[in-house]
Amino acid sequence: MHCWFGWTHVTLLIVVCTSHFQIYNIFNGIIWFLLPVSLVICNDIMAYVFGFFFGKTPLIKLSPKKTWEGFIGGGLATLLFGVLFSAVLVQFDYFVCPLEWDDVIGALTTSCTRNPVFMPKTYNVSKWLFMIPFRQFTWYPFLWHSLVIALYTSVVGPFGGFFASGFKRAFRIKDFGDFFPGHGGVVDRFDCQFIVGMFVYMYYKSFVHIYSPASLLSRIYVLPAHEQLAFYRLLTEGLFQRNLLPATLNEFVVNLLRNNDTVISTLTGESA
Repeated sequence: MHCWFGWTHVTLLIVVCTSHFQIYNIFNGIIWFLLPVSLVICNDIMAYVFGFFFGKTPLIKLSPKKTWEGFIGGGLATLLFGVLFSAVLVQFDYFVCPLEWDDVIGALTTSCTRNPVFMPKTYNVSKWLFMIPFRQFTWYPFLWHSLVIALYTSVVGPFGGFFASGFKRAFRIKDFGDFFPGHGGVVDRFDCQFIVGMFVYMYYKSFVHIYSPASLLSRIYVLPAHEQLAFYRLLTEGLFQRNLLPATLNEFVVNLLRNNDTVISTLTGESA
């Protein structure tokens, strides 16, 4: 009984937790979900193609059909595909904008002010690279991130498949299903997606994520009414101290805040 209890929780940990990260990636912008998924598919296909035609050296005992030639060839093809596919996706707001609630229209929206990584930027070529004929080039910063994700997908992603192979051997089964004859089931096609999806979520939160005014405002609206008014007071005072608001509004706002003191005290008393 305890053995099955452990297997159940391990399965839930692998499936549910990784799917949770994938859902977050979708809400951060469809590109953070679509690109990694496409990279894994590309790497899987190209590794098979290179391994079929050039494979001679086995890569790992858990998957004897996988070879070093397929691993390296699939990795290079994935890097190229990642840059080309990203260059197409960044042209459309639908793919790059996060899914957020818009209080004006009262619905979810994918229109936004673009994150700087999705805006074209001009780079200067180092003078030491004198063999390059141009001194400047325009490039989307996201393409650098796509190279990192593609590199991770190529080097670490396949080990998600190796982990799944070990997991299946522990259950004494060949595949998770038989939906695709000769290739296993649906879960077998997504074994590498789990580890890549988790990495993309951590990478986005660590190096790319910025808070938009809309997302911050939605957090403020969750606060009780008296705390929203207190936040408004602190924000206004800070803006005046930094000379970000005209001095002519100072007296008006001070009087407004003074009147709000009564409201805040009333609301605080009611909430207490």
